[in-house]
Amino acid sequence: MRESVQAEVMMSFLVSEELSFRIPVELCYETCDPYAVRLTFHLPGDAPVTWAFGRELLIDGVGRPCGEGDVHIAPVNAEVLGEVLIRLQVGCDQALFRSSTPPLVAFLDRTDKLVPLGQEGALAEFDAHLDEALDRILAEEQSAG
Repeated sequence: MRESVQAEVMMSFLVSEELSFRIPVELCYETCDPYAVRLTFHLPGDAPVTWAFGRELLIDGVGRPCGEGDVHIAPVNAEVLGEVLIRLQVGCDQALFRSSTPPLVAFLDRTDKLVPLGQEGALAEFDAHLDEALDRILAEEQSAG
């Protein structure tokens, strides 16, 4: 059974130190992919852009700097957990967003009620899709080799 948690959060898109503007960001968590959250950014004049990354990364990033590679999340001030910075990077291009912490925590709390952290692997649907994907990859490798 496919269930989801969705929320819309207003975030600041930080173009430079002098320029930023607020944009709506859709947050989505689905039981069919229980380890990930998706953030869809609606930038003016562009098609929506969706980023998927680990739910645990977002949970950890609310309280402390974390992330490697393309996604980094950190509180603006570690002593006052009021805002979070989310940096997304592809090659040399990067985008920086600032969000209030409470709506992120509320969203994460709702995801935890749907699938408690650490219980993601118990979802049979996810395991079945993973098994199918692994079987398909192995079959492709065997036919290519």
